[in-house]
Amino acid sequence: MIKRHIPNSITCCNLISGCVATGCAFYGQYQYAVLMIVIGAVFDFFDGLVARALGVSSPIGKELDSLADVVTFGVAPSAIIFYLFHEVHCPELLMPIKHLLPYTAFLMAAFSALRLAKFNLDERQHYGFIGLPTPANALFWGSLVLSEHAFLVSLKFNAVFLFLFMLLFCFLLVSEVPMLALKFKNFSWQDNKLRYIFLIGCLPLLLFAPCPLHLIILWYVAISIAFPRFVKSE
Repeated sequence: MIKRHIPNSITCCNLISGCVATGCAFYGQYQYAVLMIVIGAVFDFFDGLVARALGVSSPIGKELDSLADVVTFGVAPSAIIFYLFHEVHCPELLMPIKHLLPYTAFLMAAFSALRLAKFNLDERQHYGFIGLPTPANALFWGSLVLSEHAFLVSLKFNAVFLFLFMLLFCFLLVSEVPMLALKFKNFSWQDNKLRYIFLIGCLPLLLFAPCPLHLIILWYVAISIAFPRFVKSE
């Protein structure tokens, strides 16, 4: 009885992490919000592993995992964008609807839920991804806000750019774009050349960027879009 509840308990820790991240984001505490998203991602990684290791995988565990992911990787980044809308410059043209713009951030939560529902039913995604995974999307926005906050709230950036950028990532979540799977079946160059190119490209970002996750995820998306034929073959 106890053993079968362990994976679901880990999943609930993921959900609680997402709730705390959301609360922190609503107060503009970006560092804590991102930290809790990262902690949630760790719980999300281990709940499935533990379920398989203990032999207690269940349909309720799968549903609970998706619900937790909606909160941690959908609602929490939406809350980060919601608060960011209050900080970014608003063009004069949009001043009449300035108070409404922040609420568009929750489109991200809706598209994340659609992405997770699609992933659960899509038989093509057992070994790779089609569309941007929700954890990658959440970590992108968290890292972006931490690293580029000064630019985002400057006059060089405004609410229109933020809205369009958010729409782009909403599209990527539910798109039919195949994304590179980072699982190595072996370590040969021929079978994994795109994965090795991706990892090599990450090195300068890790060395010279203070919080490079958003840049790494942009690189991941770019290489997946640029070489769809290789992504499918790998």
